[in-house]
Amino acid sequence: MTTPDARKGRGPDNLVHLPSILIVAVTIAGSAGAAALANALWLKVLTSVAIYTLTAAGIALLYRRLGQVSLAHVALMGCGGWVALRLAHGTGLPFEFNLLAGGLFAAITSMLLAYPALRMRGLYLALVTLMAAGGFSVLISVIQFPNGGDGFTGFAVRSVSYMPRPWLAQSDQGYFVYCIGTTILGFGLIKWHEAGRPGRAWALIRRSEASAIAAGVNVTLYKIWGSALSGFVAGIAGGLLAGSLQLLDARSFPASESVLIFALTIVGGAWSWLGAVIAAILYRLAPALLNDWGVNGNAAFIIFGVALIHALITAPSGLAGQISSGVSALLSKRGSRP
Repeated sequence: MTTPDARKGRGPDNLVHLPSILIVAVTIAGSAGAAALANALWLKVLTSVAIYTLTAAGIALLYRRLGQVSLAHVALMGCGGWVALRLAHGTGLPFEFNLLAGGLFAAITSMLLAYPALRMRGLYLALVTLMAAGGFSVLISVIQFPNGGDGFTGFAVRSVSYMPRPWLAQSDQGYFVYCIGTTILGFGLIKWHEAGRPGRAWALIRRSEASAIAAGVNVTLYKIWGSALSGFVAGIAGGLLAGSLQLLDARSFPASESVLIFALTIVGGAWSWLGAVIAAILYRLAPALLNDWGVNGNAAFIIFGVALIHALITAPSGLAGQISSGVSALLSKRGSRP
């Protein structure tokens, strides 16, 4: 099985290079600076931007590599957050263990959703995931998120306890940098898969499933693999959100939020890591800025609708693609000068 990426020699060994290391270093340094300068409210907003960037990256992975539309990623965040909270209150295990357990549970849930929808595409797959998101919102409204109570669900009406944060990131500033670092690791995990055999298999599947089968690709395996990876990073994001707020509320995970974050991922650009960042900024930072300026935060939905129409008609690669093209054109123009 040979693809253009394989012929260029792209693989896990070529994943880490100097520009990537510089980008990571600048991102962490900038995050530390922002944490030091921002007040408590904006620090919470920036932390949520970092968390939802990871969710958008999982959505973009499915759309970019397999052409699948998932409208259940906020629900998958809720799954990861529920498990992380239950383990934190019930076992006292380290935060990282709870985080990974939540990610694995969300990955399994995503796999279970993907398997019956393997033969579906486009609207049908979107409807299946949307119904799953709606079912989760109903279920979680009944059982609620664990808050330190007794029993399997761990929910109590009156006695509420908060989820402990990792010992390295007890403060809001430290937790913001912790979320940035975890998000970078999530991007690295996705890129590692894309640069290896799964990425090559996904490229063939997206081009033509018949060609992929003829080349010996197990289409069912790699589709479920992609769904599991996408669900895993969403579950990790849910655990990070639980650690940020130190509790979760069922009203924070309606099905409509899954639709919105998917639309904003398309607006930001599913073909670039920058697109996931832009999607999270639009999703969490834009409404907060409007509220701070005295404008109803719901006005952001109008902006999002216009931006989605613009992306679908004139910018298939999203705002990130337009930014990249603009920078490339500027550099080319500057380099052509004597």
